[in-house]
Amino acid sequence: MVNSVARGVLIPIGGNEDKGGEDEMHTLEFIDEGILFHVVREAGGIDAKIILVPTASSIPDEVCENYKDAFDKLGCTNVHFLDIRERADSEKEDSIELVKTADCVMFSGGDQSKITEKIGGTSVHKILQERYLNDNFVIAGTSAGAMCMSEEMITGGNNSESFRKGVVGLGKGMSFTPNLIIDSHFIKRGRFGRLTESVAHYPDLIGIGLAEDTGLIIRNNSEFEVIGSGMVIVFDARNLGHNTIDQLHEGTPMTVTNMITHVLANGDKFEINTRKIKVLPIDAPFV
Repeated sequence: MVNSVARGVLIPIGGNEDKGGEDEMHTLEFIDEGILFHVVREAGGIDAKIILVPTASSIPDEVCENYKDAFDKLGCTNVHFLDIRERADSEKEDSIELVKTADCVMFSGGDQSKITEKIGGTSVHKILQERYLNDNFVIAGTSAGAMCMSEEMITGGNNSESFRKGVVGLGKGMSFTPNLIIDSHFIKRGRFGRLTESVAHYPDLIGIGLAEDTGLIIRNNSEFEVIGSGMVIVFDARNLGHNTIDQLHEGTPMTVTNMITHVLANGDKFEINTRKIKVLPIDAPFV
């Protein structure tokens, strides 16, 4: 588990972030400070060394080219690929050197279990944790790359059946943040049920549901700010009135009551330890 205080920044993204394509509803020219802009800024600007990790993807080469094009549009000059397809790749000197010298490492979408299987517990993982704790270092990730950031990780689950006990798969993530459990594509894919079951299993954790083209900037593992064009759903299950997860057999519908739910949007802030919210004034400019 990573200490609750870290010098680095985490940027989990809900998926389908705007990459400046002409067919997107919003382009980088329209949203001057889109999600990838924030990634670049937090990393140190257009000359920052950004490492793309497509391990979760079944089409890693295509994914890397897509992101390379997007970062090129933002003027970035120092973007590299970390091609980890087997666990042994996470022990190679070239892989280790890239992570040691990076300003930002960004995980792609796909299958989050591939990230933990091929990187979790390796030299690359340990260096990521150390640098996140001790350096001005950014770890970003979209979809699967966001979900893997937590200590307890959603590995899968049928969206329509996930109000029943045992439908949601849970496992160990990369443990960059010990306080959250994160789901992605949250609105479009109807994942309210599976995040509910997740926090029923771990009521001390804060459930985070990220809509597409929406992310968080998490600082010091103590506060996050919402970025992007969509919404973030926050589940606070600390004071549940009823939680039948421990009493029920597999496949049985659950009862969960008195769960606090917040809907946050761009610019809103949330203090992780105190659970306090700072809402952006209604007349503030959209960024």
